This record gives sequence, C-alpha cells and structure tokens, in this order.
Amino acid sequence: MADNERTGCGCAAGGAREGDRGGAQDSPPQMPQVTFSTFILSLASSALVQLGEVPDPDTGRTSENLLMAKHTIDVLTMLQEKTRGCADADEARLLEGVLYELRMKYVVHRK
Repeated sequence: MADNERTGCGCAAGGAREGDRGGAQDSPPQMPQVTFSTFILSLASSALVQLGEVPDPDTGRTSENLLMAKHTIDVLTMLQEKTRGCADADEARLLEGVLYELRMKYVVHRK
C-alpha cells in the first residue's frame, strides 16, 4: 500500500516528489492521486457548488442548480449501493457522511 493510501490524504506524503520544481511556472500542476475517497470528495464539492453553498471555482459566483445537485447526489447514492461490502470502513463512513450532509442541504434548498 502506498504512503498516500495509508494517510488518506490523496497526495504524496512528505513534500515534493522527484521531478517537482518547487513552483516553477513551466511545470504543470500536480494533481492528487485518484482514490475512491478523493473521487467521492470531488463529487461532493461539485454538489456543494450546484447547491449554491460554495462559489464556483471558475467564476467565483454562487448559483443554484438543484437539478444537477440532485443528479450528483444520485450518482453518489449509486456508488454507495454498488460498493456496499467492497469499500473499506473509512470509505463507507466517508460516503455515508457526505450523502447525509448533501441530502440535508438539498432539502433546505428545496423549500
């Protein structure tokens, strides 16, 4: 198991990796390793933007798109159903918690 999988942070543990240039402008941005948890958190972040809870990173503005928010919550629900019994305990807890929070926020926005 890689260090980043053990730490759950989704990125390389312990600073710069070989080949990193410490912020050089010609270096492409480094993306975190894709794990189940980072994927879930990415979808949750999108849902928060769609709910108008946080600004869209591209525009800096908040706006609601409840249809897309519901779709994203439905995608997370499908992932929960499909990974039941396969995800480890931390992943299952993360997904359960994210879904609870998003569903509660969705209900508030629907009123």
